[in-house]
Amino acid sequence: MIYSVIWLRAGYYHIINRGVEQRIVFKEAEDYEYFEELMCFYAKSYNITLHNYCLMSNHYHLLIEIHQENLSKFMRQLNANYAIYFNKRYKRSGHLWQGRFQSWYVTDEAYLYTLMLYIEQNPLKANMVKELEEYPYSSYHYFLNTQNIPECLKQSWIVENYQTDVEAIKVFLNASVDTAMLQELKKASGLVEAPNVDKKPDEEKLRKMFNEKQDMKERNKQILKAYKKGYSQHMIAKVLGISQPAVYGVIKRSREGVIIII
Repeated sequence: MIYSVIWLRAGYYHIINRGVEQRIVFKEAEDYEYFEELMCFYAKSYNITLHNYCLMSNHYHLLIEIHQENLSKFMRQLNANYAIYFNKRYKRSGHLWQGRFQSWYVTDEAYLYTLMLYIEQNPLKANMVKELEEYPYSSYHYFLNTQNIPECLKQSWIVENYQTDVEAIKVFLNASVDTAMLQELKKASGLVEAPNVDKKPDEEKLRKMFNEKQDMKERNKQILKAYKKGYSQHMIAKVLGISQPAVYGVIKRSREGVIIII
């Protein structure tokens, strides 16, 4: 589940902020880059883990993890200092952001996966690029080249779970978004629908597929069958009570002609 929060506690948060009256807040490459510098600087200053981000022309998305109750301080520094920079550069005055940032506390692992996909897929939904790696102002392209990854992303979920496995990262972040999870996101934050949405996957049918198979080897075969039927990796992981990387491992090894037991 995802909740809009007033009080803040340690854990994962989805952050959205928009330009006042939907105005552009990133005009040139230097603007995106300066915001990224501020974001990483204050993430380090406030001991905040940045997992994913995407900067669009008039808004941005962050998926962060706080370890103490300092989210408001972090966001105040980030937004205020960028607004000072932007107003000075473009000789304007007044508010830059549309009120206070919006934040949602993430308590469900499946929603965490959905958020990562949604955030990274924003440029595709906006028809700004044909491939995610083409977009320069999100965390995606850094995950494909960890040699150049900024310090603030080195402890991200993607890096921790996939390391330098570029193929696995591409498969995961380009995966379909479960319809039911996305609907909850839309209710919470008013987000538009992300691309590659599943056709209302029947979770009950998926559960029955695995209830009938108790043997580990047979279960792994069922994982492959479910995946080919269009069930997302994170839904399969949720039903089985295992991690999404473990599900991906079964799928990846099947392509190599090996069926493993997990």
